[in-house]
Amino acid sequence: MLIDKFGRKITYARISVTDRCNLRCFYCMPAEGINYSPRKDLLSYEEIIRLGKILGKNGVSKIRITGGEPFARKDLIDCLRSLKQIVGIEEVHVTTNAVLIAPFIHDLASIGIDSINVSLDTTDSARFYEITRRDEFEAVWNNLHALIDCGIPTKVNIVVMKGINEGDIIPMANLSKTLPISIRYIEEMPFNGSEVKHEVITYSEIQERLNSVYPNIERLTEKPGSTSMKFKIPGSKGDIGIIAAYSRTFCNDCNRIRITSKGELRNCLYDHSGISLRDLLRENISDAKLIEEIQAHLNKKMANGFEAENNRSEVSYESMSIIGG
Repeated sequence: MLIDKFGRKITYARISVTDRCNLRCFYCMPAEGINYSPRKDLLSYEEIIRLGKILGKNGVSKIRITGGEPFARKDLIDCLRSLKQIVGIEEVHVTTNAVLIAPFIHDLASIGIDSINVSLDTTDSARFYEITRRDEFEAVWNNLHALIDCGIPTKVNIVVMKGINEGDIIPMANLSKTLPISIRYIEEMPFNGSEVKHEVITYSEIQERLNSVYPNIERLTEKPGSTSMKFKIPGSKGDIGIIAAYSRTFCNDCNRIRITSKGELRNCLYDHSGISLRDLLRENISDAKLIEEIQAHLNKKMANGFEAENNRSEVSYESMSIIGG
C-alpha cells in the first residue's frame, strides 16, 4: 500500500496521456498554445499499462486519464480497455472536452468506462467561443447528450471565472434537474501558462448563488477522499458538486498522485517538483524498485496544497495541459 508520511493511503492516480489540446481555453493556456512535447518524450501506452499494473498491486484502485485532450491521441480506446482489465484497478475514468469523442462513445460504453467528465464552462455558444477560442460548442453539446443516451455516467466540469461565466452557475444547475448528470463547479486555479490571473470566485460564493435560487437544496454525503461538496436540487435527476480547487479545503483527505504525459510523478497539483517515472521505466528497472522510488517520492508529499505551493522553486505556473488536467 502506498502511504504518505501523514498516513494517507494513495488509492487514486491521475495519468495524462498527452499535453496536446484542440481547444485554447484561456484559463489553461495562452492563445498561441504551448510547446508540445515530441511523441518520444511521452509515456507510451505500454508504459502506462505497466504503471497501471504496478499501482494496482499497491493499493491504487482508481485511475483517471487526462490531458491535454486525451482523445487527441490515437488508439486511446485500446489503452482504456487494457486499464479496465488490470487486477486491482476497479475504476477507470476519463476527463475530456468532448469535441473529438463522438466516434468512440459506443466503444467507451462497451468497455465499461466508469465515467466521463466533460469540460464545459458555459451553456452559451458565444461564451464558449470566448473561453475556448474555438467554435465547437455544438459538437460538445451533442456529444454530451450522446454520452447520456449511451448510459455512460457523465459529469460536467465548469471552471467558474469572475466576470466571464458567473451567469452560467444557475443554468448549469438547471441541467441537473432534467438530465442524469453531475455538475461540478470548480474554483479557477492559476495554471494558465502565463502570469495572467483572475479574481477567484470561491466555493462559498458559488454555494450562496445556488442557495439564493434553490433555498431547499440538499447537502449530500461525500465519499472519503472526495474533492467536492455535493448537493442535490429536490426532485432533480442529477446532482451538483463544488470543488474548492483554489481554496483547497479537501487536502487533509488527499488520496491521489498525478503523472504527467512525460511521466513525471507529482505529489500535488501545486507542487513543482517530481521524479521521472518515464526515465526509470526506460532503464528497465524492476517493478519492486519502481514502487520503492514512487514511495520515496511520496514520502515528500506536503500536508496540503498551500504548503506545496509555498515550497515551489518557481513563481510562474505551467499550463494545466502540461501538468495534466
